[in-house]
Amino acid sequence: MTDDGSTSSGTDALEIAADEREGSLYRILSSAVVPRPIAWVSTRSADGVDNLAPYSFFTVASVEPPVVLFAPVDGADGLKDTPRNARDTGEFVVNLVTEDLAEAMNETSATLPAGESEFDHAGLERADSTAVDPPRVAGATVAFECTLHDLVDVGGSTLVLGEVRHVHLAESVTTDGEIDVDEIDAVGRLAGSTYARTGDRFSLERPP
Repeated sequence: MTDDGSTSSGTDALEIAADEREGSLYRILSSAVVPRPIAWVSTRSADGVDNLAPYSFFTVASVEPPVVLFAPVDGADGLKDTPRNARDTGEFVVNLVTEDLAEAMNETSATLPAGESEFDHAGLERADSTAVDPPRVAGATVAFECTLHDLVDVGGSTLVLGEVRHVHLAESVTTDGEIDVDEIDAVGRLAGSTYARTGDRFSLERPP
């Protein structure tokens, strides 16, 4: 067994006992569970400050009711701005990150004082939401306006579940009134500072 809790099976495989490994499995998990969609979450604090931050631990939790979730890692002092705002106000918006917004999304991952808005830091235009108070990212082609469904503590992270109350779809990503996946140039998170484009696609028919 190596110092980090891993063992060799005599083949090309590396076996890792999670409870014996020093440090977390973050790098392994974030490198293997790829590509991950990015929830670019906008909130408004109780003091009226607009917050915007990206989270790549993000997925759909339920279709009926329509619920999405993202999972921020807690900060040193507990909840970070986004989950705290969602808890305090009960509202947030999940904005889709497309390739043209990737640089701005990255800018909003900077560590800023709680009273400073990432919208302003990244030079992003706000757009009014319809069903909730926090603004959308004006350039986002897809946005889900959500009310808080639940907060769930999971170790050092907090699952934030939001029920979708209103969907914004730009005409550019729709065909015949429906969202068209071929028109969405979303980016996905890999590991570290690496991202993936989602333009290289193939189809498989599901068996009966």
